[in-house]
Amino acid sequence: MQTLRVGLAQIDTTVGDLDGNASKIIDWIGRARDLGVDVVAFPELAVTGYPPEDLLLRRSFVEDNIAALDRIAAATKGIVAVVGFVDADEDIYNAAAVICDGKIAARYHKRFLPNYGVFDEDRYFQRGSVSPVYVIAGVDVGVNVCEDIWYPDGPTREQALAGAEVIININASPYHRGKGAQRETMVSTRASDNAVVVCYVNAVGGQDELVFDGHSMVCDERGTLVARGAQFREDLLVYDIDVEGVKQARLHDPRYRRERSAVVGGSPKMRVSNSPFGDTKPFVSPAMPPLLDPVAEVWEALVLGVRDYIGKTGFETVVISLSGGIDSSIVAAIAVDALGADHVVGVSMPSRFSSDGSKTDAQELAERLDIRFMTIPIEPAFEAMLGMLKPAFADTQFGTAEENLQARIRGNLLMSLSNKFGWMALTTGNKSEMATGYATLYGDMAGGFAVIKDVPKTLVWELCGYRNRVAGREIIPESVISKPPSAELRPDQLDTDSLPPYEVLDPIIEAYVEEDRTIDEIVGMGYDAALVERAVKMIDRNEYKRRQAAPGVKITPRAFGRDRRLPIANRYRPR
Repeated sequence: MQTLRVGLAQIDTTVGDLDGNASKIIDWIGRARDLGVDVVAFPELAVTGYPPEDLLLRRSFVEDNIAALDRIAAATKGIVAVVGFVDADEDIYNAAAVICDGKIAARYHKRFLPNYGVFDEDRYFQRGSVSPVYVIAGVDVGVNVCEDIWYPDGPTREQALAGAEVIININASPYHRGKGAQRETMVSTRASDNAVVVCYVNAVGGQDELVFDGHSMVCDERGTLVARGAQFREDLLVYDIDVEGVKQARLHDPRYRRERSAVVGGSPKMRVSNSPFGDTKPFVSPAMPPLLDPVAEVWEALVLGVRDYIGKTGFETVVISLSGGIDSSIVAAIAVDALGADHVVGVSMPSRFSSDGSKTDAQELAERLDIRFMTIPIEPAFEAMLGMLKPAFADTQFGTAEENLQARIRGNLLMSLSNKFGWMALTTGNKSEMATGYATLYGDMAGGFAVIKDVPKTLVWELCGYRNRVAGREIIPESVISKPPSAELRPDQLDTDSLPPYEVLDPIIEAYVEEDRTIDEIVGMGYDAALVERAVKMIDRNEYKRRQAAPGVKITPRAFGRDRRLPIANRYRPR
């Protein structure tokens, strides 16, 4: 039986850390070699980190990434490595290097460049034009990059018809809810349609607003998922491919025979290595960890996003305003899971309107999380600022300006602590609030990272329940979860004074923001017309606030920020 041992190294790289990324790749090449791997594949743009954005416009960056690749090449004795990097001649390319025994044997240039959602690859790269096949350890292998495999008639098809028995596809595919299942279906289809084994390796880790979830996989020539990598952590997925199974499947498939005979010339073929590396290989059992449930998946994405954003920006500790409400409670719990309790500080900043329950809930949460906790009442500052503003506010009623003044005092205090001690301030606003503008600019929006800015309020409640179930106890007090949401900026205030109930509001936000449905379409889904009009108006008029918000973890198919981009000065209303 002819076999090819493939390793899929889903690693967490850092954008711009060329030396650190190269060292990590070299380390994982060594791990793969120790396991008798014939060819080990790394994620898309693993050398530079993904996405490098306008760093690609600096010639020195591109040149340094190629120098880092040369260093990696020197470490490939006795193994083939497929490594994502930026190639350059008269233009630059999103590329995969095929490296063997110290030499860069070949370079593949990505052919389909995504330019939608969070992707801007047409801004930077030239498209590739050929789909070579490489002979690795006696097996015909096609290599392509991320978007290339999403097209039925793309490089995978061309390489399979040219004789490729195995496809290695390297990726930096960002996470959102449901993306993993979507990928598995696509890879399975591509494998079965082409009677080819598809090895799909994905990046893992957080980069600004994006989280990469790993979830690498191997689908055999029948489209059966035969191996799966871990979600949200680094992993080396090793699998022995039975190449004879591919050949047998093709003998039984007349479609493949007919289509291959119609191909004129085919893809060029290049020999990389003649025979398998090593005579004996340690036994490796195929990995197939179960998938996380949808809420657990979101939790892990948020934890990984916080951990990597804090670490990759050079911070160690975070500070959070603890109001005693559910949003600040969930952010604190995520931060503890990401960084450890010793690196999380909670601050209670009560005002004259803060209830006793909220104050005790904040303190109880801090005790349960075992984090440092301090109380800084804002009443002296609030009273002083009301006095300063009294002449200007004469003959007016207490209203939104006075309410928001409290939030802005808290924002100032939080940022003062950040400046004094070098702590990163985490904001606590959720997607429902960010959508409708139910947040104070320069107040509770002040901070360096907005952990749950893409998490709808209804999902916040689900996440709280999940975290408590995992702990087997109430990490987040039931009194926090069950109390009616309130900003507590005036007597007896509730969120529902200003917003529709969240169980009604969140589906409207999803339809309008993520699905681009019109007002009439949303009303046709069964929602009250006046309520929909009101929600849409709030969403549209608060674009200016969102432009000034801190970055935060993307967990939905369409997040605010680099994913959804609308003009601020805009009068269009989709009826």
